[in-house]
Amino acid sequence: MEPIDIVGKAKEDASLPKATMTKIIKEMLPPDVRVARDTQDLLIECCVEFINLVSSESNEVCGREDKRTIAPEHVLKALEVLGFGEYIEDVYAAYEQHKLETMDTIRSGKLSNGAEMTEEEALAAQQRMFAEARARMNGVKPLPPEVDPTTHN
Repeated sequence: MEPIDIVGKAKEDASLPKATMTKIIKEMLPPDVRVARDTQDLLIECCVEFINLVSSESNEVCGREDKRTIAPEHVLKALEVLGFGEYIEDVYAAYEQHKLETMDTIRSGKLSNGAEMTEEEALAAQQRMFAEARARMNGVKPLPPEVDPTTHN
């Protein structure tokens, strides 16, 4: 089976939400540090390229295993092949946390019958995930799920 070429897509086909990326960039820096707009754009482009690189290698790993669907283990193997092995443990932990949160959301009925989160719920969930990602990056143990850092409880 021949893997799909996902890297050769047009530049306009792949982008990340600029406002979200800008927020992530600013949240990772001290409050007194400013980032020039062209630097933000460069960081966003780097993120897109990183996603393309990992996606492409994941696709190659998947193809070598004669699979048709890229699975999480293919992404983890791709990170290793690309020289990002030191991040695998953190990526896996984030994936496991995502699975738990997804199951909690499904169990609480928020995703049943096609119901969607309200904008406020989505924003709160996004803020919680940002806080957890920052904590993981800084080597801090994440807060338990019942403690919502966005509400300072």
